[in-house]
Amino acid sequence: MNIDSIKNGIVIDHIQAKKGMQIYEALKLQDLDCSVAIITNAKSKKMGRKDIIKIDQAMEINMDVIGFIEPNATINMVKQDKLVNKYKVKLPEKIVNLAKCQNPRCITSIERDLDQIFTLTDRENQVYRCQYCEMSLK
Repeated sequence: MNIDSIKNGIVIDHIQAKKGMQIYEALKLQDLDCSVAIITNAKSKKMGRKDIIKIDQAMEINMDVIGFIEPNATINMVKQDKLVNKYKVKLPEKIVNLAKCQNPRCITSIERDLDQIFTLTDRENQVYRCQYCEMSLK
């Protein structure tokens, strides 16, 4: 299989296998007017198997979305065929509207316009808790 390199854009690398589509959808990459390649189950010495997303356009990326879904991912910024910046994502301290509280008694179940806000309470186990009812995400 041959996927061309990108001249100007972004490569999201070191995505755990099978999580590439989740990141693609969460970032709404389907709405872009440029080429986007999703490579799934690529061989990796470090990870065994991984996913990669290549975006053939420079743009702002929400690092919190990627960090929440795959905290071990890296973001590579490419300009004129050269790697200009490399970022390691991390778990965000707070996420807003990336997940929904599953507690039926939570105020967010009743007040539909409230933001779904979760705070990181256990970095090691990647546990987030609802700001309103403190129920943890599963």
